Amino acid sequence: MAETQGRAFLTAVGIRLPIFQAPMAGVSSPALAAAVSEAGGLGALGLGASNVDAAARMIAELKERTKYPFNLNVFCHKSSALSPEIEVKWIERFREHFTAEGGVPPSALREIYRSFVVDEEISGLLLAARPRVVSFHFGLPGADTIQALRTAGVLLLCSVTNLSEAQTAVAAGVHAVIAQGYEAGGHRGIFDPSEPDDLLSTAALTQMLVRHVKVPVIAAGGIMDGAGIVAAMKLGAAAAQLGTAFVACDESLADDAYRAALTGSAGYHTVMTSIISGRPARCLANRYTELSRDILVDEVPAYPVAYDLAKALNAAAKVNGRADYGAQWAGQGAPLARRMPAGDLVRVLAKELELAAG
Repeated sequence: MAETQGRAFLTAVGIRLPIFQAPMAGVSSPALAAAVSEAGGLGALGLGASNVDAAARMIAELKERTKYPFNLNVFCHKSSALSPEIEVKWIERFREHFTAEGGVPPSALREIYRSFVVDEEISGLLLAARPRVVSFHFGLPGADTIQALRTAGVLLLCSVTNLSEAQTAVAAGVHAVIAQGYEAGGHRGIFDPSEPDDLLSTAALTQMLVRHVKVPVIAAGGIMDGAGIVAAMKLGAAAAQLGTAFVACDESLADDAYRAALTGSAGYHTVMTSIISGRPARCLANRYTELSRDILVDEVPAYPVAYDLAKALNAAAKVNGRADYGAQWAGQGAPLARRMPAGDLVRVLAKELELAAG
């Protein structure tokens, strides 16, 4: 049943390969998303870090580059409750690091990303753009927004990290869920980071959701090649979502230091940490993540307020040619990343998939 449902879902999306590119805000580009879609997968753009003008420009460029379906992803986090006392202490904690880099820390921290839950401009932009797919991360928007997107003919996906989140998403009206395993790079899609995280692997979570929810499941986390895609589909997934595999592609927005770290020895060491942005996220181990060993979770400002300082510190270090503080998101499969154009990678994955499937 899951296999039949999966084929029907891919047909509904309008793609021929069960390969979804993760949206990766700040890393995915219109060129990357278009190349994936042109090669038969589902390309994606992460809009969570963009204002409406930047998002509109990226969507327009993507539409110029491809007529095939693509996914637009938004962040649905709860708006931050600013805590001046925590934020002042946070700034002071990192002052010595700014000084060492010849920089000055921010005098105050800002909520640098606006949640889609309250961003009516981005909602209007999505309704006007009518992409084939819209995906949610960190939770769900309101019922009215979901209904409006469904009425516009948009297929809706939501990242989930456990069965309860999946059931909530399905009840809200999403068409499929993305089973984000603990291996995955980037931000955990957990709805409420104050709640315990079961740390479920991609394989365990995928099987759990296939058994208990009635919508297609897309497996995500640690999948880097065709054999991994086939393995996920044998567990009942309709498709696999790959993120880290595409970071090293020519069209990604990852800078040279990020690419070098990903494909070097650093790729073998990833860390789940909240200190960069204020939410749990997996990235390559570096000087910044090393600091998390001495920091308690309740000392970290809320997402995305903490990210304001991290970006400022990274910018100060980059002036000195250092990438020690970069947010280099990557999953546990990082050492398996391959540097090539995105379209070529999709074609390689398709061949590997065919061979692994027998």
